[in-house]
Amino acid sequence: MTERTTGPGAGGPLTVPDATPDGAATRTDTVAVAAVTYDRHEELAQLLRSLAAQSAPIATVALVDSGTRPATDVVEAAGGTIHYLRSEANLGGAGGFAFAILAAIASGARWIWLMDDDGHPEDERCLAELLRAAHDHDLDIVSPLVAATSDPSRLSFNFRINGLLTNDRATLEPMGYLPDMVHFFNGALIRAEVFATIGLPDMKFFIRGDEVDFLARVRKAGLKYGTLATVAVRHPATWSEMKPIFGGFITPVIPEGEFKRFSYFRNRAYLARKYRNLRWFGADVIGFPYYFLTQRDLKGLRAWFAAYSAGLRGTGFGPPPSS
Repeated sequence: MTERTTGPGAGGPLTVPDATPDGAATRTDTVAVAAVTYDRHEELAQLLRSLAAQSAPIATVALVDSGTRPATDVVEAAGGTIHYLRSEANLGGAGGFAFAILAAIASGARWIWLMDDDGHPEDERCLAELLRAAHDHDLDIVSPLVAATSDPSRLSFNFRINGLLTNDRATLEPMGYLPDMVHFFNGALIRAEVFATIGLPDMKFFIRGDEVDFLARVRKAGLKYGTLATVAVRHPATWSEMKPIFGGFITPVIPEGEFKRFSYFRNRAYLARKYRNLRWFGADVIGFPYYFLTQRDLKGLRAWFAAYSAGLRGTGFGPPPSS
């Protein structure tokens, strides 16, 4: 592992403002970004540009790079205060965020802003408005909407409003603040104390499911969270993975690639077992077999069963394939 800290950018050192009359920002509102990257240099450059453009100050960016091609050139070109943490082991999203979050907390920041390398804040207001919402609603966690990069009028991930799923941004924006709704690891702003209360993302998951586990711990701890629908981060949509059945009553997610599928199916089963959630389990054992059988995909069904049964047994975890 190597660490590199770049100097201040052209705009000078980042500082934290004095308290404003409306309480939107105070000296206790120091923010550190915890970000992960894996071989997405163009997207990472866009993320760092968007962070530098924020109207609210960012004290530091803790960037964990687990990729096969170090992103040192991208980091050096970005300027600003970036703690570049190179990992020679592929930590996955969960392990990478755990590492980045610890580094961000160690900076002394009050708030930790989570960012994946393939997303970026939509405009310069994002952080300032999230901080304002956190104060206005006394939140432990607040997230922006996650708008699809290819079509910002739609959301990358569905929301369930009044029992109905929607990814129509225009439906949610007029609501302003959406209590008890959050999407993690794509723009969520979290009080540093939260991690001392419930712990870090569980690196056992590697990819897929770590955010579900984290939210379950947030709920169990009784923390207060919500989504601010007036700001957004952009992130690639995962619509192609969603396979609605029974009129959308159940929506199995079928990731692309064998390892992503295995991880997703294993982790879902493990989470259903860990939290004894019969609703999750029932939807899975009906939805996934139904999907694969209607697609006449017996190979896919066998792969799902192998991964899901491993998750129910609590096995199948470990380092990813070398590929």
